Amino acid sequence: MGGVALIVLLCQSKAGEMDGLLYRLRTCFTLPYPATFFSQMHKLLPALLLLALSFGRVLAQAPKQDKLLYGVAYYDEYMPYDRLAQDVQMMKAAGINVVRIAESTWSTLEPQEGKFDFSHVDRVLNAMHKAGIRVIIGTPTYAVPTWLVRKYPDVLAVTNHGQNQYGPRQNMDISNPDYRRHAEAVIRALLGHVKDHPAIIGYQVDNETKAYGTAGPAVQKQFVQYMQRKFSSLDALNKAYGLDYWSNRINAWEDFPSMVGTINAGLGSEFNRFQRQLVTDFLAWQAALVREYKKPDQFITQNFDLGWRGHSFGIQPEVDHFAAAKALDVAGIDIYHPSQDQLTGTEIAFGGDVTRSMKGGQNYLVLETEAQGFPQWVPYPGQLRLQAFSHLASGANMVEYWHWHSTHNSFETYWKGLLSQDFQPNPVYDEAKTIGRDFQRLSSNLLNLKKTNKVAILFSNEALTAEGWFRNGLDYNEVLRSFYDPLYRHNVGCDLVDPSSPNLNQYSLLIVPMLYAAPASLLARLDQYVQQGGHLLVTYRSGFSDEHVQVRSSMQPGGLSKVCGVTYSLFTTPSGVGLQSDAYPADKGQVTNWIELLTPTTAKVLARYEHPAWGQYAAITENQYGKGLATYVGCHTTDAVVDKLVTDAVKKANLWGIDQELQFPLITRVGLNQRRKQVHYYFNYSATPGTVRYPHGAGKELLAGMAVRQGQELQLGPWGVQIVEEK
Repeated sequence: MGGVALIVLLCQSKAGEMDGLLYRLRTCFTLPYPATFFSQMHKLLPALLLLALSFGRVLAQAPKQDKLLYGVAYYDEYMPYDRLAQDVQMMKAAGINVVRIAESTWSTLEPQEGKFDFSHVDRVLNAMHKAGIRVIIGTPTYAVPTWLVRKYPDVLAVTNHGQNQYGPRQNMDISNPDYRRHAEAVIRALLGHVKDHPAIIGYQVDNETKAYGTAGPAVQKQFVQYMQRKFSSLDALNKAYGLDYWSNRINAWEDFPSMVGTINAGLGSEFNRFQRQLVTDFLAWQAALVREYKKPDQFITQNFDLGWRGHSFGIQPEVDHFAAAKALDVAGIDIYHPSQDQLTGTEIAFGGDVTRSMKGGQNYLVLETEAQGFPQWVPYPGQLRLQAFSHLASGANMVEYWHWHSTHNSFETYWKGLLSQDFQPNPVYDEAKTIGRDFQRLSSNLLNLKKTNKVAILFSNEALTAEGWFRNGLDYNEVLRSFYDPLYRHNVGCDLVDPSSPNLNQYSLLIVPMLYAAPASLLARLDQYVQQGGHLLVTYRSGFSDEHVQVRSSMQPGGLSKVCGVTYSLFTTPSGVGLQSDAYPADKGQVTNWIELLTPTTAKVLARYEHPAWGQYAAITENQYGKGLATYVGCHTTDAVVDKLVTDAVKKANLWGIDQELQFPLITRVGLNQRRKQVHYYFNYSATPGTVRYPHGAGKELLAGMAVRQGQELQLGPWGVQIVEEK
């Protein structure tokens, strides 16, 4: 059964990816299957497809969830004294109905090779089951024990900075065979021990998994094998990446250099792609192991994380989330965000929109978020409630804090859980009790919220990686967020899609930020999207290079000049440049970092540059193309201009409605609940009271249990929330 998940991945993939996936099957299986077996797999694909489909319907669907989950990560192993009974009692009082355990203490579970101690796991499982609290078991593989490193030093990853040292978590090479062998042993021992326990509802594979920069000799050898499968010959490889430059040409496979020192953007980006593939393969491998033990009513998840700017921010550059999520039953996410006066809800919404989109709109789990968190994040009164319901409004079915208690030693004593180091009730815990009661009371109303959005942002890990090689000061995630944030502030629902997403035509508006590297096939899909009636809003530096990060030799924007109706060959870093347009107020500092000097072919000019030399060139254009419309933004500009661009695009796509008249800090989110009724969430991300005139059908405000009529004013207190279910 363990290989079935990988076969499903194989059969779900495009024909051009078959060879790579066949290799992944071979490397992910633990048994020594001969290469000849996998070379014959192509002949077996029709039969494999039938087999995969028969199992795939089960694998692709998470078990039906019967109630909202409200939980904490819990580490009995970290406690300074035995207080399990008190913790369970306090959890019950707070409405906690799920805990995650075991994912971080491999050295406790296996103190010496092959010697296991599951006493902590057993006592927590038994205590939680007695209390009616459900349990998610984490595989304990993201922090390696000392004995493993002593016996197999090579499990520590070699990165661009040398070999990692023991101490921190996530310092290993996830492709190392000794690490894999012992990771499998502890997973099998743990799951074999707990698999029949009635408290367990699901399993989390690993923890915030990434490749951790692994780039040592063994990984370089794997990369060469990967490239041999990808290219029919070295001539083809040299041509694809332009390796004649600076004598980088490779004339024999045994001469293939390490990627640690490469100056070639294409090869470097390909190595980054390979490292992300290691993550996808690793999680598929773990999920396949877990699937051998889990019961049909249990799920497999992973707590993905996002990019980081001191908090969750943007796309995770080291993981292909959509690819990695295929092996899971339900997607999970860790979302950490500013609090107090900096709380806006944007990170909660963005992280939720990404995670919901990973599996085509399926509800997801928030496996980690903060209760108190960093010292500067201790929430104001009301903010914990606001945050919890904000997760539900994006489609979450679980909110879980990292973690229950604050630690007393080692590295993270600064981080505060739901409880502080004294373990006593506190105002944050008391507020959590109100959330737990409301989650329990309103589960049938708020569970399994379905969201149907007509706006999407197309992101690309390949473009993100390639941008890092261009080195001119623009950050992919900052640009992406500059276009996402106005959608959030104007209450426009949004999905996130990537190049693998099959149906772009379901969206009326598609926003594409900085698609620097893209294959011609993706650009052709964008062309077709507009021809068939979609509205495309695309920014500077899109289409610039192909999938190998070779700059296109055609007129820029490469592959998009026809659909956008513009061309350019000159670009520069501006100084003192503004915009000439009635739509955008004049400001000499309006354009920064990057401008493309656009010449319209069929496009209408919306703005030109305010500059004595560049004033003849267009900055922002709009082009009618087929049945649709393409807006091209040729410059990096201010948030105010981007806000206006996004607002205009939403209006031109006929998506501006009543909810868009509400403005931040008043936020509304909407979805269809499992009772087939519309649910409208209203949030006040402000310390100042606010008022909303409710514009939808009559219903019931769920938190207070009050009837609500159309046109009635809803009073939102500081950091307040109200939820209306239509009749």
